[in-house]
Amino acid sequence: MNDFFGQLAEILFLDIETASLEESFDTLPPRLQEEWLKKEKLIQADATQEREPGSLFFQKAGIYAEFGKVICIGVGYFHFVKGEDKLEFRTKSFYGDDEYELLADFCTLLSRKRWTLCAHNGKEFDFPYLSRRILINRLPLPEPLQLAGKKPWEIRHLDTLELWKFGDYKHYTRLELLASVFDIPTSKDSIDGSQVNQTYYQDKNLHLIKDYCLKDVLVTAQIYLAFQGLPPDLDMEIINRDDD
Repeated sequence: MNDFFGQLAEILFLDIETASLEESFDTLPPRLQEEWLKKEKLIQADATQEREPGSLFFQKAGIYAEFGKVICIGVGYFHFVKGEDKLEFRTKSFYGDDEYELLADFCTLLSRKRWTLCAHNGKEFDFPYLSRRILINRLPLPEPLQLAGKKPWEIRHLDTLELWKFGDYKHYTRLELLASVFDIPTSKDSIDGSQVNQTYYQDKNLHLIKDYCLKDVLVTAQIYLAFQGLPPDLDMEIINRDDD
């Protein structure tokens, strides 16, 4: 069992929260405005009603790395306390208005250990989004996010969505649905992902977003434990290290 927890300690669970690059389409740089209007036409391709150009920016831009930005990265990892047979889950967040600074701090964390990264839908969203924003901010891409030249088995990425599919790619399974079926407490008791842009720009409540992000990290980690067949009443202490 100690060997298992040793391997578990190598996994960095993470979740990101993103917002549109600007609060308003009108304040976006002209070249990006032009590119967004092209993107918006693709988004509206199946819409039954035509919208005013730029009207989808506030609602949709945050999910595209070219038109959005990272405002929070939540991370967590397991630590087994030898001699006490105690399992800890240590969390930390990187958040703020300065995307360069929070990404630089996150990259520093990735350089300290040979991490395996784990997120829900991480391969489709979190990992590529982080990689693109890191490069846009002219930061070196940290080794765990470097894919070029690596064989598939050399890429240390885990995705709880992919693990749950078991090769069945017909459906997307929400994190909240997996939390429900495994009887794991919800992370959606304050806000959900669709409310992040409003909470950031209009409510100006970044701390609420940070707390929500860390809850998603914990749920992802608990789902991963469930995938290993571990019982839901596993004794585990949650330690937040934001003040370290």
